[in-house]
Amino acid sequence: MSTKPSKQLGTFANPNPQRDYEIAFEAPEFTCLCPMTGQPDFATIRIRYVPDEKCVELKSLKLYLWSYRDEGAFHEAVTNRIADDLIRVLEPRYLFVEGDFYVRGGISTKVKVEHRKSG
Repeated sequence: MSTKPSKQLGTFANPNPQRDYEIAFEAPEFTCLCPMTGQPDFATIRIRYVPDEKCVELKSLKLYLWSYRDEGAFHEAVTNRIADDLIRVLEPRYLFVEGDFYVRGGISTKVKVEHRKSG
């Protein structure tokens, strides 16, 4: 597997699809660029999900998050994009993504996205 940033999220079959259980990740070294100034924004990204048929492969998630390092993105947009991409590849029963962005100009930002599978 590559060790370069990538937007490709790998998956594997859920070993226990008959059961609801939660998988949680915390990535305290997330960075992207402020689209207004080009300066780096730092955040902790927290992901929790209840898988259905697929689980996300951890190294691909790391490389995926790394791929934002040189991209300009508003906090709201990048947090929602991470959620959208995970929803698209996993089709989870439940997903929660939080972008906890560090203080900039005296203000910290938390963006929380929640998704529940319908049906």
